[in-house]
Amino acid sequence: MGLCYEREVRSISADELLEGLPAAPDAYAVELVRGVEDNVTELDGLLTEYSEHWAVDRMPALDRAVLRLGCFELTHEPDVPTAVVISEAVELAKQYSTENSGRFVNGLLARIAEQVRAAS
Repeated sequence: MGLCYEREVRSISADELLEGLPAAPDAYAVELVRGVEDNVTELDGLLTEYSEHWAVDRMPALDRAVLRLGCFELTHEPDVPTAVVISEAVELAKQYSTENSGRFVNGLLARIAEQVRAAS
C-alpha cells in the first residue's frame, strides 16, 4: 500500500519509485505496485462502477491506494482468498486512513468481489 500511495502522490512511475528505494522491496510488493500501475484504468473503472456517490479522484488518497491494491488482487491474483484481500485492505484503511475508511473499503471491495470472483 505504501508504495502505491507514494507512487501516486509523487506522480512517478513504479519503476522510478522502485529505483529510488534504498533497499529492494519484497518481490510480491513489486508485482503489486507494477500491477496496479499497469491496470489503473481497469481498477478505477471497477471502483467507479461499484462505489455509491463517490468519484475515485475524490476519495482520500490512502483509500484509493488500498482500494486499487485490493481490486488488483481480486481481479489478477486468484490464488489470494477473497476474505484475505478484503480483511487486509480493511485493516490498512483502519490503521492509516480516516475513521470511516474501514467500512467504506469493506463494502466496496465486497461488492466488487461478488462480481469479479462469482464466476470462479
